[in-house]
Amino acid sequence: MAQLHHSRAIFAAFMLLLGGLVPALAQSPMALLVTASASSSEPLELSLADLDAMEQVTFRTTTIWTDGEVTFSGVPLASVLAGLDGASVEMVALNDYKVVMPMDAVQATAPIVATRMDGAPMLVRDKGPYWVVFPYDEGPEYQTETIYSYSIWQLNRLRVIE
Repeated sequence: MAQLHHSRAIFAAFMLLLGGLVPALAQSPMALLVTASASSSEPLELSLADLDAMEQVTFRTTTIWTDGEVTFSGVPLASVLAGLDGASVEMVALNDYKVVMPMDAVQATAPIVATRMDGAPMLVRDKGPYWVVFPYDEGPEYQTETIYSYSIWQLNRLRVIE
């Protein structure tokens, strides 16, 4: 019996140690990692709180992926990429799905890196933690296959490329 108790204590200590190390070894799933291929600067890891502290844009729109109008809020992609030069931005999802968007498609207030849908932070199962969203209902220029292809959800990495 003492052997079993000792083994459980060792296992519990190991799990506590592992639990403390794992977060330090991996990017937080709620962090947005921003890098530039031509830059020698360190990657920037933005938490939800960091994104919330930036300029916010909110709009209501319908999407081809949701039912009815949805209110999206978040940070303009242009603000997230401010100061980084390149011809395009590679956007990568949690499952490593990638899409590349030319920088000339990035406007001052659209698209946004949506952090909330209908006021609530987005869960991974609901297209979160972040979703690149355009104000689709504002005009036909936002209702094209090309624009829809840039609307990547479960976003967790951005890389500016030349």
